[in-house]
Amino acid sequence: MLTGSKEFLLQAKQNKYAIPATDFVDQLSAEAYTEVSSELQLPLILSWAESHSTYLSLEEAAMLGKFYAQKTNTPIILHLDHGVTFETITKSIDYGFTSVMIDASTQPFGQNIETTKNVVEYAHHKGVTVEGEIGHVGVGLSKTDESFYTSVEEAVEFAQKTQVDSLAISIGTSHGVYKGSPKLNFLRLSEIAAKVDIPLVLHGGSSSGDENLEKCAQNGISKINIYTDFILAANSAMKMGQLKDYFAVKSLAKQGMKSVLRRYYKVFHTQAIK
Repeated sequence: MLTGSKEFLLQAKQNKYAIPATDFVDQLSAEAYTEVSSELQLPLILSWAESHSTYLSLEEAAMLGKFYAQKTNTPIILHLDHGVTFETITKSIDYGFTSVMIDASTQPFGQNIETTKNVVEYAHHKGVTVEGEIGHVGVGLSKTDESFYTSVEEAVEFAQKTQVDSLAISIGTSHGVYKGSPKLNFLRLSEIAAKVDIPLVLHGGSSSGDENLEKCAQNGISKINIYTDFILAANSAMKMGQLKDYFAVKSLAKQGMKSVLRRYYKVFHTQAIK
């Protein structure tokens, strides 16, 4: 069933677990993720990123997301991931997305607040929840420095001034494939979690290590974004199988993605909605 994210992320925060946010880029991945959600009877954040519009258009993503959400009785949040332009965000809401992320993290802090406030005002008027982001999530990094971490003071100010429903923070993860092992700043996570009342979000969860992600889920992170691990699993499954035809390739890729999501549900300690 298609639903919003607010109450589910608040429950995750209260009970110290995380809900996976899975980026889909086609029909196969959307189907795979929602089938696992239905199989395990667990909530899912089904995400489409603006950067993936070359694979799947916004309109197509909305239709696919709503179609597969309606095929299961588990809560499915249709989420816009890394929305960059106000036009894309408003269109996604008009098309039926129930949650949006405005990524203005590359803007100066004050401008990020103003940009995010404008999105919050529009989205809340439509009954749609909003995720904001501060800090910097790298690409393929093995380590980072203090300047990349979200500061506690900025997290508090940002949450108060923008009235976002959730906040993506930077504690050392990266998008894409890591070069080495990630070094996560759990002290910073605990400091922010103690001061910010809204659910926190972790981007760049793929290949961050099950132990790291489990610790994040139990110490303040309520939503963890995964994408690269699904694609790598699909590629690996296809290479290991006997690729007899097009349909065999699709089936192997789908099973690879489903196995990853099953694993992450366990790692994140995701609970059924009560």
